[in-house]
Amino acid sequence: MARTRSASAHQKVIEAAAELFSQRGIEGASMDAIAEASTVSKATIYKHWADKDALLLEVMEELSGLKARPAFNSGDIRADMIAVLGYHPTEHADLRARIMPQFMAYSAKNPAFGDLWRMRVQDPPRRELTRLLKAAVKSGQLESIHLEHALAQLLGPMIYWYVFLRRTSENPQALAEAVVDMFWRAFSR
Repeated sequence: MARTRSASAHQKVIEAAAELFSQRGIEGASMDAIAEASTVSKATIYKHWADKDALLLEVMEELSGLKARPAFNSGDIRADMIAVLGYHPTEHADLRARIMPQFMAYSAKNPAFGDLWRMRVQDPPRRELTRLLKAAVKSGQLESIHLEHALAQLLGPMIYWYVFLRRTSENPQALAEAVVDMFWRAFSR
């Protein structure tokens, strides 16, 4: 009879891997080092994840709050847009800040991984914003817009905040409100 995966071992590996990735970089954190730091055997690790990239993706999902991402469906499209853009889980914030440059560099060197990361981690807010923008146009709240241009106008300032301002300004919610306000003024009917 096959053993079920241990939730405790799984979480220990996620935590150890995240810490090692933030300290040593992704290439510098071997699966052997992760096994040692987590006190979980390498064989058990490979039962949970096919390879290091699969583990990396799950670490990013956890640090990005994707497993507990709230629904953005209050009925108020403008407020939901602000909530999507301002969603910035505080849990693991320091670790996420330390590891993000490692993930960006690794994604640049490994385009296939970068594509998977964008699809699993970065696409949820894009899909949510797309749904909200379509609903706003359909309801007549916003004029007809080019969706990709609108997403760039909404997400661009948030990425700018994360890359350049995060250390000096810890309030993405205020920026999200300002971005949506400007967008709404430009495109509302």
